[in-house]
Amino acid sequence: MSTEVLRKSPRPATDRGGPGGGGPGGEGEGGREGPELFYDPARFGLWLFLGTLTMMFIGFTSAYMVRRLAPDWIPLRPPGLLWANTAALLLSSGTLETARRRLRGWNVAGVGPWLLATGALGALFVAGQLAAWRVLVSRGYFVGSNPHNSFFYLLSGVHGVHLVVGLIWFGVVLVKARRFAYTPGEDGLGMFATYWHFLTGLWVYLLLLLFVF
Repeated sequence: MSTEVLRKSPRPATDRGGPGGGGPGGEGEGGREGPELFYDPARFGLWLFLGTLTMMFIGFTSAYMVRRLAPDWIPLRPPGLLWANTAALLLSSGTLETARRRLRGWNVAGVGPWLLATGALGALFVAGQLAAWRVLVSRGYFVGSNPHNSFFYLLSGVHGVHLVVGLIWFGVVLVKARRFAYTPGEDGLGMFATYWHFLTGLWVYLLLLLFVF
Protein backbone atom coordinates (compact mmCIF):
# COMPACT_ATOMS: atom_id res chain seq x y z
CA MET A 1 0.00 0.00 0.00
CA SER A 2 1.58 3.18 -1.14
CA THR A 3 1.61 6.16 1.02
CA GLU A 4 1.03 9.60 -0.31
CA VAL A 5 3.25 12.33 0.99
CA LEU A 6 1.36 15.56 1.28
CA ARG A 7 3.59 18.57 0.85
CA LYS A 8 2.39 21.84 2.18
CA SER A 9 3.36 24.81 0.08
CA PRO A 10 5.49 27.31 1.97
CA ARG A 11 3.84 30.47 3.22
CA PRO A 12 4.28 33.29 0.70
CA ALA A 13 7.06 35.67 1.58
CA THR A 14 4.72 38.60 1.20
CA ASP A 15 2.74 37.38 4.18
CA ARG A 16 5.68 37.25 6.55
CA GLY A 17 6.06 40.24 8.81
CA GLY A 18 9.33 39.33 10.49
CA PRO A 19 12.82 40.49 9.64
CA GLY A 20 13.67 39.84 6.02
CA GLY A 21 10.05 39.51 5.01
CA GLY A 22 8.16 41.79 2.74
CA GLY A 23 5.20 42.33 5.07
CA PRO A 24 4.30 45.42 7.02
CA GLY A 25 6.92 44.68 9.68
CA GLY A 26 9.61 43.46 7.30
CA GLU A 27 12.90 45.14 6.66
CA GLY A 28 13.86 43.26 3.54
CA GLU A 29 13.41 44.08 -0.08
CA GLY A 30 9.97 45.49 -0.72
CA GLY A 31 9.36 46.11 2.99
CA ARG A 32 8.10 49.42 4.29
CA GLU A 33 10.37 51.71 6.24
CA GLY A 34 9.22 53.72 9.24
CA PRO A 35 8.02 57.32 8.90
CA GLU A 36 10.80 59.74 8.16
CA LEU A 37 11.09 62.41 10.82
CA PHE A 38 11.71 65.98 9.75
CA TYR A 39 13.68 68.29 12.02
CA ASP A 40 14.11 71.97 11.33
CA PRO A 41 16.82 73.45 13.60
CA ALA A 42 15.93 77.04 12.69
CA ARG A 43 12.27 76.62 13.56
CA PHE A 44 13.15 74.79 16.77
CA GLY A 45 15.53 77.60 17.72
CA LEU A 46 12.83 80.18 17.07
CA TRP A 47 10.33 78.42 19.30
CA LEU A 48 12.98 77.99 21.97
CA PHE A 49 13.68 81.72 21.85
CA LEU A 50 9.99 82.60 22.00
CA GLY A 51 9.58 80.26 24.96
CA THR A 52 12.42 82.03 26.76
CA LEU A 53 10.88 85.40 25.96
CA THR A 54 7.54 84.21 27.28
CA MET A 55 9.10 83.12 30.56
CA MET A 56 10.81 86.50 30.91
CA PHE A 57 7.53 88.37 30.51
CA ILE A 58 5.83 85.99 32.92
CA GLY A 59 8.47 87.06 35.44
CA PHE A 60 7.77 90.72 34.65
CA THR A 61 4.07 90.08 35.12
CA SER A 62 4.58 88.47 38.52
CA ALA A 63 6.71 91.40 39.69
CA TYR A 64 4.13 93.85 38.34
CA MET A 65 1.22 92.17 40.12
CA VAL A 66 3.07 92.19 43.44
CA ARG A 67 4.38 95.74 43.12
CA ARG A 68 1.02 97.28 42.27
CA LEU A 69 -0.26 96.39 45.74
CA ALA A 70 2.15 98.85 47.36
CA PRO A 71 0.70 102.12 48.77
CA ASP A 72 2.94 104.29 46.57
CA TRP A 73 1.37 102.94 43.38
CA ILE A 74 -0.18 105.73 41.26
CA PRO A 75 -1.97 104.61 38.05
CA LEU A 76 -0.55 105.97 34.82
CA ARG A 77 -3.05 107.54 32.44
CA PRO A 78 -2.19 106.21 28.98
CA PRO A 79 -2.07 108.58 26.02
CA GLY A 80 -4.60 107.88 23.28
CA LEU A 81 -1.72 107.34 20.86
CA LEU A 82 -1.11 103.91 22.37
CA TRP A 83 -4.43 102.64 21.05
CA ALA A 84 -3.65 103.93 17.56
CA ASN A 85 -0.27 102.21 17.73
CA THR A 86 -1.97 98.97 18.72
CA ALA A 87 -4.31 99.23 15.73
CA ALA A 88 -1.32 99.70 13.41
CA LEU A 89 0.41 96.61 14.78
CA LEU A 90 -2.74 94.50 14.47
CA LEU A 91 -3.14 95.65 10.88
CA SER A 92 0.47 94.69 10.16
CA SER A 93 -0.29 91.12 11.25
CA GLY A 94 -3.26 91.14 8.88
CA THR A 95 -1.22 92.36 5.91
CA LEU A 96 1.46 89.77 6.66
CA GLU A 97 -1.10 86.99 6.60
CA THR A 98 -2.39 88.29 3.28
CA ALA A 99 1.16 88.14 1.89
CA ARG A 100 1.49 84.53 3.09
CA ARG A 101 -1.73 83.55 1.36
CA ARG A 102 -0.58 85.20 -1.86
CA LEU A 103 2.64 83.17 -1.74
CA ARG A 104 0.89 79.90 -0.96
CA GLY A 105 -1.55 80.63 -3.75
CA TRP A 106 1.24 81.07 -6.33
CA ASN A 107 0.53 84.78 -6.66
CA VAL A 108 4.16 85.89 -6.36
CA ALA A 109 3.50 89.35 -7.77
CA GLY A 110 0.96 90.02 -5.02
CA VAL A 111 3.36 89.30 -2.16
CA GLY A 112 5.50 92.45 -2.38
CA PRO A 113 2.83 95.14 -1.79
CA TRP A 114 1.44 93.38 1.27
CA LEU A 115 4.92 92.87 2.69
CA LEU A 116 5.68 96.56 2.21
CA ALA A 117 2.47 97.41 4.05
CA THR A 118 3.55 95.12 6.90
CA GLY A 119 6.91 96.85 7.25
CA ALA A 120 5.40 100.32 7.02
CA LEU A 121 2.86 99.57 9.72
CA GLY A 122 5.54 98.04 11.93
CA ALA A 123 7.75 101.10 11.55
CA LEU A 124 4.73 103.28 12.26
CA PHE A 125 4.15 101.38 15.48
CA VAL A 126 7.74 101.93 16.66
CA ALA A 127 7.60 105.63 15.78
CA GLY A 128 4.24 105.90 17.55
CA GLN A 129 5.65 104.29 20.70
CA LEU A 130 8.48 106.83 20.81
CA ALA A 131 5.94 109.61 20.32
CA ALA A 132 3.85 108.21 23.18
CA TRP A 133 6.91 108.27 25.42
CA ARG A 134 7.46 111.93 24.56
CA VAL A 135 3.84 112.72 25.40
CA LEU A 136 4.19 111.05 28.80
CA VAL A 137 7.44 112.89 29.53
CA SER A 138 5.78 116.19 28.64
CA ARG A 139 3.06 115.37 31.18
CA GLY A 140 5.64 114.72 33.89
CA TYR A 141 5.47 110.90 33.81
CA PHE A 142 9.15 110.03 34.18
CA VAL A 143 10.69 106.60 34.64
CA GLY A 144 11.54 106.96 38.31
CA SER A 145 8.65 109.12 39.45
CA ASN A 146 6.23 106.23 40.01
CA PRO A 147 6.37 102.38 39.93
CA HIS A 148 3.65 102.21 37.29
CA ASN A 149 5.67 104.55 35.09
CA SER A 150 8.74 102.37 35.53
CA PHE A 151 6.90 99.21 34.52
CA PHE A 152 5.38 100.88 31.48
CA TYR A 153 8.71 102.13 30.17
CA LEU A 154 10.40 98.80 30.94
CA LEU A 155 7.79 96.54 29.34
CA SER A 156 7.11 98.71 26.31
CA GLY A 157 10.85 99.27 25.85
CA VAL A 158 11.76 95.57 25.90
CA HIS A 159 8.90 94.84 23.52
CA GLY A 160 10.00 97.70 21.24
CA VAL A 161 13.56 96.37 21.06
CA HIS A 162 12.31 92.97 19.91
CA LEU A 163 10.05 94.64 17.36
CA VAL A 164 13.02 96.55 15.95
CA VAL A 165 14.78 93.18 15.60
CA GLY A 166 11.68 92.01 13.76
CA LEU A 167 11.96 94.96 11.38
CA ILE A 168 15.57 94.04 10.65
CA TRP A 169 14.44 90.49 9.91
CA PHE A 170 11.67 91.97 7.78
CA GLY A 171 14.29 93.71 5.64
CA VAL A 172 15.92 90.35 4.90
CA VAL A 173 12.52 88.81 4.10
CA LEU A 174 11.65 91.68 1.75
CA VAL A 175 14.91 91.36 -0.17
CA LYS A 176 14.37 87.61 -0.58
CA ALA A 177 10.80 88.17 -1.73
CA ARG A 178 11.94 90.67 -4.36
CA ARG A 179 14.49 88.14 -5.62
CA PHE A 180 11.79 85.45 -5.74
CA ALA A 181 13.75 83.33 -3.28
CA TYR A 182 10.57 81.93 -1.75
CA THR A 183 8.99 78.99 -3.54
CA PRO A 184 5.36 79.60 -4.51
CA GLY A 185 2.92 77.20 -2.96
CA GLU A 186 5.04 76.86 0.19
CA ASP A 187 4.94 78.81 3.43
CA GLY A 188 8.28 80.57 3.05
CA LEU A 189 7.17 83.41 5.33
CA GLY A 190 6.09 81.09 8.13
CA MET A 191 8.96 81.62 10.57
CA PHE A 192 8.95 85.39 10.26
CA ALA A 193 5.16 85.42 10.61
CA THR A 194 5.40 83.34 13.79
CA TYR A 195 7.78 85.87 15.34
CA TRP A 196 5.76 88.88 14.19
CA HIS A 197 2.40 87.53 15.35
CA PHE A 198 3.94 86.64 18.70
CA LEU A 199 5.06 90.24 19.21
CA THR A 200 1.63 91.50 18.19
CA GLY A 201 -0.11 89.27 20.70
CA LEU A 202 2.46 90.14 23.35
CA TRP A 203 1.82 93.86 22.95
CA VAL A 204 -1.95 93.41 23.25
CA TYR A 205 -1.35 91.43 26.43
CA LEU A 206 0.94 94.12 27.86
CA LEU A 207 -1.52 96.88 27.04
CA LEU A 208 -4.33 95.05 28.82
CA LEU A 209 -2.09 94.25 31.77
CA LEU A 210 -0.88 97.82 32.21
CA PHE A 211 -4.08 99.76 31.64
CA VAL A 212 -7.14 97.51 31.72
CA PHE A 213 -6.82 94.78 34.34
